[in-house]
Amino acid sequence: MKAAVLPVMALLMVAPPTAFAHHSFAMFNRDQTMSVTGMVKDYEWANPHVWIHVMVTDEKGVPREWGFEMQSIAQDSRAGWRPDSVRPGDKITVEFHPLKDGTRGGQLASAVLANGTRLGPPPADGFLSQKAGDGGI
Repeated sequence: MKAAVLPVMALLMVAPPTAFAHHSFAMFNRDQTMSVTGMVKDYEWANPHVWIHVMVTDEKGVPREWGFEMQSIAQDSRAGWRPDSVRPGDKITVEFHPLKDGTRGGQLASAVLANGTRLGPPPADGFLSQKAGDGGI
């Protein structure tokens, strides 16, 4: 039994720290979905998570920045996202799970681009939609 523990402990000692750096998504209210429309301020195509920042005009007419965490580049690529999917100034509607603390942002669930393209998480079968209503994105 002790002999089996030694290799595991050795592996844990040499594993890169980033392997243990992933965080929980507990800060998002997965029971609630909201949407906002605004202009892309910044799009960060980087691991460990892609981010999109959107300027949304509030009820008083003041532009406010919202931040939306996405998935990894690999997962977002399977969902149809590309490094050039959006650019600053593009209009976008974001559907998201809000942050539990009420700050402006959340976990992106899907987005509709200015040209009508809808991007979201990859469907269970791993394939993108060919047409509306086919069960894909």
